[in-house]
Amino acid sequence: MNKKRLITAVTSAVVAISVASTGIASAHDGAGKGAGLSTLLSDLVKNGTITQSQSDAITKALADRASANQADRDADRAAKEAVITSTLGIDATTLRTRLQAGESLATIAGAKKDALIAAIVAFETKEIDAKVTAGKITAAQATTLKANLTARVTDMVNSVKGPGKGKKGHSA
Repeated sequence: MNKKRLITAVTSAVVAISVASTGIASAHDGAGKGAGLSTLLSDLVKNGTITQSQSDAITKALADRASANQADRDADRAAKEAVITSTLGIDATTLRTRLQAGESLATIAGAKKDALIAAIVAFETKEIDAKVTAGKITAAQATTLKANLTARVTDMVNSVKGPGKGKKGHSA
């Protein structure tokens, strides 16, 4: 492969990865999430810009990244749930049931509301610090995230979720 063609292939792969990882590829052809990327990669293979094995490698790398990101989100959710349940002295099933019934964390916490807010703020602060240590965010970004952390956590604790509430329910 000549140098110009190699540069074009690498550039195209980077563009494809960027498009997929930022979600811009959602302008798909109606076949479902990620179909836009599949079409783009297929077109790049047809045009000879990349090989089928390069297309497959890109697709696999994106799927692996998505799985790793989901695992990270699940672990973070479980850790936060553990902080909440240990602070409130209840089990996870009770917590989920009461939240799904439309109670806020503030209502569930009762007199422990302030302790819950402090525990969640401490948890989130530790998470932010870990991201700085891992090089995922800068110290300046961490400062910005921490600036309104208590207010954001307080809003979260006071908010009511459950059937028909929040992003998916759109009942607001």
